[in-house]
Amino acid sequence: MGCCSSASAAQSSKREWKPLEDRSCTDIPWLLLFVLFCIGMGFICGFSVATGAAARLVSGYDSYGNICGQRNAELEAIPNSGMDHTHRKYVFFLDPCNLDLINRKIKSVALCVTACPTQELKTLSDVQKFAEINGSALCEYSLKPSEYTLPLKSSSLCPKLPVPASAPIPFFHRCAPVNISCYAKFAEALITFVSDNSVLHRLISGVMTSKEIILGLCLLSLVLSMILMVIIRYISRVLVWILTILVILGSLGGTGVLWWLYAKQRRSPKETVIPEQPQIAEDNLRALLIYAIAATVFTVILFLIMLVMRKRVALTIALFHVAGKVFIHLPLLVFQPFWTFFALLLFWAYWIMTLLFLGTTGSAVQNDQGFVEYKISGPLQYMWWYHVVGLIWISEFILACQQMTVAGAVVTYYFTRDKRNLPFTPILASVNRLIRYHLGTVAKGSFIITLVKIPRMILMYIHSQLKGKENACARCVLKSCICCLWCLEKCLNYLNQNAYTATAINSTNFCTSAKDAFVILVENALRVAAINTVGDFMLFLGKVLIVCSTGLAGIMLLNYQQDYTVWVLPLIIVCLFAFLVAHCFLSIYEMVVDVLFLCFAIDTKYNDGSPGREFYMDKVLMEFVENSRKAMKEAGKGGAADARELKPMASGASSA
Repeated sequence: MGCCSSASAAQSSKREWKPLEDRSCTDIPWLLLFVLFCIGMGFICGFSVATGAAARLVSGYDSYGNICGQRNAELEAIPNSGMDHTHRKYVFFLDPCNLDLINRKIKSVALCVTACPTQELKTLSDVQKFAEINGSALCEYSLKPSEYTLPLKSSSLCPKLPVPASAPIPFFHRCAPVNISCYAKFAEALITFVSDNSVLHRLISGVMTSKEIILGLCLLSLVLSMILMVIIRYISRVLVWILTILVILGSLGGTGVLWWLYAKQRRSPKETVIPEQPQIAEDNLRALLIYAIAATVFTVILFLIMLVMRKRVALTIALFHVAGKVFIHLPLLVFQPFWTFFALLLFWAYWIMTLLFLGTTGSAVQNDQGFVEYKISGPLQYMWWYHVVGLIWISEFILACQQMTVAGAVVTYYFTRDKRNLPFTPILASVNRLIRYHLGTVAKGSFIITLVKIPRMILMYIHSQLKGKENACARCVLKSCICCLWCLEKCLNYLNQNAYTATAINSTNFCTSAKDAFVILVENALRVAAINTVGDFMLFLGKVLIVCSTGLAGIMLLNYQQDYTVWVLPLIIVCLFAFLVAHCFLSIYEMVVDVLFLCFAIDTKYNDGSPGREFYMDKVLMEFVENSRKAMKEAGKGGAADARELKPMASGASSA
């Protein structure tokens, strides 16, 4: 591949960039490797389907290996196997809320039944009546409905009383309890850090009671993110100041409202509290105090950061103005997160479905209780490792495709002198170039991220398994390794993004593009530090604004339910979703800024404004860097290093 070849390095140093002139396929061997890997992923899915895992997953099977809804073949040495369940299409668990917390599965006998009990059955007589009316026997196959009320036989062969009301899961034919308390017990299998189960039950109850408000607030965060992206297009010159003022007001207002609600609820007479729910009121009061203190600390830290960076805020305005022009000419960039999220959603759905297939594939074996489980033996039992690597690599590949698409569209905009000659849809033109020429480069870049991410995830898993068992030295070493790998991953992500930009400009392979981009970034280190620091901070303020606005709306809406529900968890869910949505949208803006800067740095390095070497850049961007140079000199920070770093821009500005 030539990553470390001295000959290729010498050739690259002499080669001049020729944006958008020559196109050739890059990193073809890596594309072939990625295709072969995807074929392996398809083999795993095909193998699990061919071995009957699909039928067992969708239709379900009982504790004796019989698939519900069909006639079954008898399994060797397994009693009650080979039964005809043509009319019994649903899986029913005798004790659906009894979970194995270690293995994360239901510890209960599973039977195939004709219908799920839609109402709670409190006695064995109710179970018997349900079987006689609906023809759905809820006890073991060996027990007739007429024998359900016999205590000696029904004690271990019938479901645990009371039988909760249940409903079939769509497409998967399992009878799932509809009772909230049972959901809480399911959550306890996943959330093991809560020692007080009553607290967890109240939290789950709060989520279920406030689900409409949660959905509405999540939709609000999506709308706010879209509005902010539209605002960036038209008022980029004043956006920085608007965001700064709104964040100051939002953080002050949110902190003030939290302290006001805490004081109001603390002064409210205890007679107004519902007698049956004293613990809920106490939990809400404690949550308000924690939120208020956290908001106060956050506001103070935010003010200190803004105080330190106040002189650099003006330097970002020009850069945001150019990025705003890009979104005006390329409006489809706003919708790029939707396509990426949709592609990830489809892949994750496929991955989870295949993982479920793997959980039900293999040969039937009896466990210690005499019930049937399906397990894979031999080398094929390690297929799920391959499947996990596929999750990381293909997810990173999809994200890298988004980065390459955005880079290609912005590069087309930047290096087109007459903006009236832009392609009709630069985004689609960029996608076309990606598919025709650069899928191998994207596959290689995403694989490098995968190589770093997998060891970090393994170390995180080891750390979670050894929590409380390892000594202080081992814990420190593990955390240090995890931190170093995280930093390396972030650095590689940033370098990869710039490598994709270099590939989009000059159609070079990944290693050459990464080396060229790294040289450009090192030559412009001070510019990179200034632009990334201030620009990223402004985008962070935009994320904070969306989260604060959504959280404030959530506080006001959920405050009306404080007497009968705990809204700690709903508010956390809403704020996390709001931050995720804001990050997805504003990360596109951040990509545009980074691509513009690399294009600008290349432009100033290889062009000087003379005939035949005219600049491609926007005049506003030239003024931005010139003003930055003057500001550093006036502040006494423009030493010899700064002068050398800004020398290409100085010559370009004078000739312009």
